[in-house]
Amino acid sequence: MKLREQMPELNGVTEWLNGEVSKEDLVGDKPTLIHFWSVSCYLCKEAMPQVNQFRDDFKDKLNVVAVHMPRSEEDLNIEEIKKSAVEHGISQPIFVDSEMKLSDAFENQYVPAYYVFDREGKLRHFQAGGSGMKMLEKRVTRVLDEMEKTE
Repeated sequence: MKLREQMPELNGVTEWLNGEVSKEDLVGDKPTLIHFWSVSCYLCKEAMPQVNQFRDDFKDKLNVVAVHMPRSEEDLNIEEIKKSAVEHGISQPIFVDSEMKLSDAFENQYVPAYYVFDREGKLRHFQAGGSGMKMLEKRVTRVLDEMEKTE
């Protein structure tokens, strides 16, 4: 995805965990952080406490959605996904993308990967990899600050 492109529809879900959301639920009210992760990804698990911290610190100002993107056959086991979500405190909605339909819509090939959308649903920041959480925090904060200035 290119910056300023519109958030894709959240289509192709294999299963929703922790509740279900649609693009309509996410756009218009507040910015959204969508993060891609996988049960077999060590860097994803390492970064999860910081993602959860964003979710908790900005719970009234930011939507957070997890997308589980499989990297191998083992990653398709729904029970492992559920277990890993509990172990790593992922309480936000999880889009299980076993058929890679949402990953394709995002043109995403990475885990972890982070997409920050403004409240109009336009992509404002993308980053992949386990490092750079300070940069992600900066981008999320910038989008939140912009929103407060326009209210």
